[in-house]
Amino acid sequence: MIYTKGKIIKLLTDYFENDYRRINHGLNVLIEAEKLLLDYSNTDYDIVVAVALLHDVGIKKSEELYGYNNGKTQEELGPDIAKGLLQKTDFPQEKIQKVLEIIGNHHSPSKYDYSELELLKKADRIVNLYEEKLIH
Repeated sequence: MIYTKGKIIKLLTDYFENDYRRINHGLNVLIEAEKLLLDYSNTDYDIVVAVALLHDVGIKKSEELYGYNNGKTQEELGPDIAKGLLQKTDFPQEKIQKVLEIIGNHHSPSKYDYSELELLKKADRIVNLYEEKLIH
């Protein structure tokens, strides 16, 4: 699904427009997730790509609606946005629900025993720590 990866990257950049910080974050989470893949068996690469790139799409709408964003608002708003974006591609329909469940649970204690969710949380933590060091 290498072409799908490129399509989702395009969706991410089109969606966030000039918010280069968010675009860069999604790309960096994907890079970290790909590095960690060997440590996670039974992991679906398509799902890893989608959740790594799209996990924070709820931020934009949260900031538009509420003037802020946090983990809760990202989890509430992100899945519907991600669904709309993924439906614009040839992303496998049978995998979309799992992607939405992961995006809707990536800041909370895990409701799902998905290796892709665990992998996303770890990759996101690594990138967040790195980004915090760059900013401070």
